[in-house]
Amino acid sequence: MYAEWGYNKLFERIDHEMDDETGHAHDFIRRILMLGGTPVAAPSEVNIGSDVVQMLKNDLKLELEVQANLKKGIVLCEKHQDYVTRQMLVEQLKDTEEDHAHWLEQQLNLIDHMGLKNYLQSQV
Repeated sequence: MYAEWGYNKLFERIDHEMDDETGHAHDFIRRILMLGGTPVAAPSEVNIGSDVVQMLKNDLKLELEVQANLKKGIVLCEKHQDYVTRQMLVEQLKDTEEDHAHWLEQQLNLIDHMGLKNYLQSQV
């Protein structure tokens, strides 16, 4: 939607995040297969939003949910002494906390400080 609306900077950033997430998914699928498991991918509810602010808020909410799930996964890996998978989860958690969620929080903060119109103009 960002590209369709002409907010190319937002589109480029979100597109980059999607590439990162796809890479993480492939890494975990390979790890599960190597461990003899069967990957199960169940899509979660999609909450797109109808405007930029709602879309950013929805993305941030999802990132915070991902963070909580990664932390649970880290604990589970420790319980089963799977330190390779644990490290993969730690790396993804760091990426999620320090990059993805942080960037979304910054964008919402910018909107609060500079106003939505100025923010959107900066994203063209």
